[in-house]
Amino acid sequence: MQKASRSLRLMGTTIDTAIWHDNPEHVLDQVENLLYLYKDRFSANDLTSELMEVNLNAGIQPVPVAPDLYELIELGKEHSCATGSYLNITIGPLVQTWRIGFSDAKLPEQTIIDEKLKVINPQDIELNPDEQTVYLKKEGMAIDLGALAKGFIADKIMEHLTRMGAVAALINLGGNVLTMGKAPHHDDGLWRIGIQNPKLLRGNNVSIVKIPEGSVVTSGIYERTFDYQGQTYHHIFDSKTGYPVATNLASLTIVSKKSVDGEIWTTRLFGCDILEIYNTVVSQEGIEAIIITKQDQMIVTPGLTDRIL
Repeated sequence: MQKASRSLRLMGTTIDTAIWHDNPEHVLDQVENLLYLYKDRFSANDLTSELMEVNLNAGIQPVPVAPDLYELIELGKEHSCATGSYLNITIGPLVQTWRIGFSDAKLPEQTIIDEKLKVINPQDIELNPDEQTVYLKKEGMAIDLGALAKGFIADKIMEHLTRMGAVAALINLGGNVLTMGKAPHHDDGLWRIGIQNPKLLRGNNVSIVKIPEGSVVTSGIYERTFDYQGQTYHHIFDSKTGYPVATNLASLTIVSKKSVDGEIWTTRLFGCDILEIYNTVVSQEGIEAIIITKQDQMIVTPGLTDRIL
């Protein structure tokens, strides 16, 4: 069994894949092809993507989409419409107005923000399961799957690696980590995943969590920011105000079996207060959390207390 790894700059981040397989380079070629396929399908910034076809037809007509894109939009709508959720896959118009994370980021005029708030209601996504079509009811609407796509893609890649006979694997999509099998390089078979220190450059960990195969997803206000007139704005938006969410959170890490679940819950909960986040995670089967506040307090849910280094 051989180990091989590959790094690829794609989807606005660096994607690192490591696998243990009899013929690893051939399988890594397949992984790279899949990553480009998903980029072309799910991107909200590429005018030729399948998702962009849906957005360009907002208020005009339904668009038939590939089964996996339909699946992700359906999942995203469900969790966007959940009571109290800060996830909203129709946030696209606000994201494109602020442009945080891009060189042309700006503080929009309030009148523009107010206009965008009118077209970011996820209830206005119309899905037809029989025809596998997606229709955005209002002109100017736009789906942005950035809060979910990396986790969904990681899960799909790992399913492929399992089918191809990999005995172990790790994929890191810029802070979204998913593992499969036992860690071959640790006697206990557990993977060691670093938790980013929110106040230091990427690669500086505040702690390390030990997990069996599964996912570690972190969202934080440090990831993409915009400074203007002495104020720092982060990239996680509140659908009620049109501004970045007001929060005492510096970062929220979700540990789960599937990576897309980590993506869902880090975003759904990011605008909630600390106690509500803790209680919600404890009440949900299959997820655990590491909460880091702006005051450098780290709170860990019970299922992880003996796994933190």
